[in-house]
Amino acid sequence: MNLLNQINRPQDLLRLSEAQLPLLCQEIRDFLVETVSQTGGHLAPSLGVVELTVALHRAFNSPTDKLIWDVGHQAYVHKILTGRREKFHTLRQLDGISGFPKPQESEHDAFATGHSSTSISAALGMALARDLKKEQGHVVAIIGDGSLTGGQAYEALNHAGHTRTPMTVILNDNEMSIAKNVGAIAEYLAKMRTAPSYAKVKRDIEFLLKRIPAIGDSVLRTVERLKDSVRYLLVPGMLFEELGFTYLGPIDGHDLPVLEEVLEKAKRLNEPVLVHVITCKGKGYTPAECNADKFHGVGPFCVDSGEIIKSSDKPSYTKVFGETIVELAAKDENIVAITAAMPEGTGLKAFSKHFPARFFDVGIAEQHAVTLAAGMAANGLLPVVALYSTFGQRAYDQILHDVCLQNAPVIIALDRAGIVGDDGPTHHGVFDYSYLRHIPNMVIMAPKDENELRHMLFSALQYRCPVSIRYPRGGGLGVDTTGVPELLPFGKWEEIKNGEDVTFLATGAMVEPARAASEILWSHGIRAGVVNARFIKPFDEVLLMKIAEKTKLIITVEDQVIAGGFGSGVLEFFSKQSGPSPHVKLLGFPDTFVEHGKRPQLMERYRLTAKGLAESAQYLYEKKNSENGG
Repeated sequence: MNLLNQINRPQDLLRLSEAQLPLLCQEIRDFLVETVSQTGGHLAPSLGVVELTVALHRAFNSPTDKLIWDVGHQAYVHKILTGRREKFHTLRQLDGISGFPKPQESEHDAFATGHSSTSISAALGMALARDLKKEQGHVVAIIGDGSLTGGQAYEALNHAGHTRTPMTVILNDNEMSIAKNVGAIAEYLAKMRTAPSYAKVKRDIEFLLKRIPAIGDSVLRTVERLKDSVRYLLVPGMLFEELGFTYLGPIDGHDLPVLEEVLEKAKRLNEPVLVHVITCKGKGYTPAECNADKFHGVGPFCVDSGEIIKSSDKPSYTKVFGETIVELAAKDENIVAITAAMPEGTGLKAFSKHFPARFFDVGIAEQHAVTLAAGMAANGLLPVVALYSTFGQRAYDQILHDVCLQNAPVIIALDRAGIVGDDGPTHHGVFDYSYLRHIPNMVIMAPKDENELRHMLFSALQYRCPVSIRYPRGGGLGVDTTGVPELLPFGKWEEIKNGEDVTFLATGAMVEPARAASEILWSHGIRAGVVNARFIKPFDEVLLMKIAEKTKLIITVEDQVIAGGFGSGVLEFFSKQSGPSPHVKLLGFPDTFVEHGKRPQLMERYRLTAKGLAESAQYLYEKKNSENGG
């Protein structure tokens, strides 16, 4: 009997008996593994919250009651149980369902998420709005222990405890974020997992004291008057109690009856409650349990073996970055590396093994990572902070004030720049030119291939100023990377092909499509040049003016939003020059949040492939000639 096919909305869960629930949970796990093996996605986090999600939807009445999932890595089961089972095979596919909670997709997705540590703030905001509007309903934030390393979570806990607004926070503690959790908070939670339950100890003490003849009740009353002192001795969750929350737990996150009992208790408490749940990341699928970091976010894989199906044999930019920083650090002991809970994803795993004393994983705390680097730079070190482009946005203020204002020699390596594909708008790195280009002292580079990335990292360490190097996700072009890294002339571009009719000024990953587009145009009789504009800031003003004098049409090409990007900088440059300006066309992403889908599909949809660039250039060139009577 297939129980999962009977669940089309959360309320259907209430029709199942207690004996049927474990069978349903197994069916959900099988369904998850089978589907994600085809689509890729965040498998291990979702496998770990099957029972928790079922219990939440049995205890609370979504969408009247609001469930806010932090990050969203754990929301697949929620999606399956809220009417999206039939569409789940389209997960993370172009025009399919999102890999993250998305209110436009379902009324059961109360809040859009993708970055961590935001759920408690959002939940408190909803709870305060509920109370001001005199509405009913529970508000629940589900946050992982990894996200609890983010400072915003504590700002929200502090505020919620101060307001005493009724709400529930579920702390899903699986001892992992993506990589193994680090820091004092992780150690604190570890102690909580192994500490005896406060409630049990309290009951045992009361039982023993009451049995003392004559004085037992008196002693018990004395203990009650000193209960805060006793709690400090017995309760592992005093941190949360001090922040104003009633702490329940830790409890087994795979024990459905216990989960439902505790959630019902939390509902009855008219105050902030934190329920501490212990789960196993990847539970029920052995490869994911044994390699939770590998299966946190995974591409298509073989279900039987757990073997990942490789999409490219070419080394990734991430791998080349990781190998290069190890090579350079072996020659300079001042080089240190910093990551925000992403040692594997940013390519710093090898660095951490070769130079453990010079490697710093700060947890999910990008702001701290950047200011930490600024402090290190101020004291003579050469820090490299490796972040995903989308997460670099979270440290904007620190980049501006703590790094650039002081002209500190901090290198910010922005991985996953441009279109990242399946994770969609919360993860696309299409804003970094815009949020970095206007900051004084900031140098921005983007390599045309993986070998140029090596040169850029080496060069950035020599420049002794704030530098951002942004590069895409996935495999490179397969060029040779065995040579010695070279010093790039500061601020100088590379003219790849001379052209008098059209010149592409292309950045980073768009250089190769622009080169291919130029070949198409030459075959049509249009002399198209290509420039590798590898410095987004500063510009190569000499080469730019030379191109403006000899070409009829300049087309800037970038895999980021046009607004405030590289092309905008070109227009700003010409606006300051005397005399007539050349005709400049900007190509990139429009003023929108780009949807999820495979990178090639999205590049084709937005006409940023070689064919699309060639067609745009030919249309613009012929239109300009027609207007000029050519």
